[in-house]
Amino acid sequence: MKHNPKKVAVKLQQVADAWKTLRPTKSFAGMTLEQFQTQIQPSLAARDQLTTLRGQTVDSRMQRQQSDAASLNAAQLVVNAVRGDVAEGENGPLYAAMGYIPKNERRSGLTRKGSTTPPVSTTATGTTAVATPAVK
Repeated sequence: MKHNPKKVAVKLQQVADAWKTLRPTKSFAGMTLEQFQTQIQPSLAARDQLTTLRGQTVDSRMQRQQSDAASLNAAQLVVNAVRGDVAEGENGPLYAAMGYIPKNERRSGLTRKGSTTPPVSTTATGTTAVATPAVK
């Protein structure tokens, strides 16, 4: 049977606190309060460890983000140096191997696409008419 970890922690602490507050010298289920606390200690220790690991995870992610930014800046400096190198340049195989498109393989980017929809014009009577392209 699955148990909700948050509820388990609350329940264990509630039982231990009540026992400690109201009947600290009495034993139940053949255990003293100290024996019970020793028995539940692994469960509480695991929760403490998870809390510590969550904090370390957040810290590690922040460190990774900061070092990634510095690393990307260093990589950009190297790429720029390769582009400016006389022997390598923007058309060299090293530049392409670094994941960039060599200058001589780039497209111009200029496109001349025709109109896909005919223009709509309003007539003098207030109705709209769709102009049809002239056939040559």
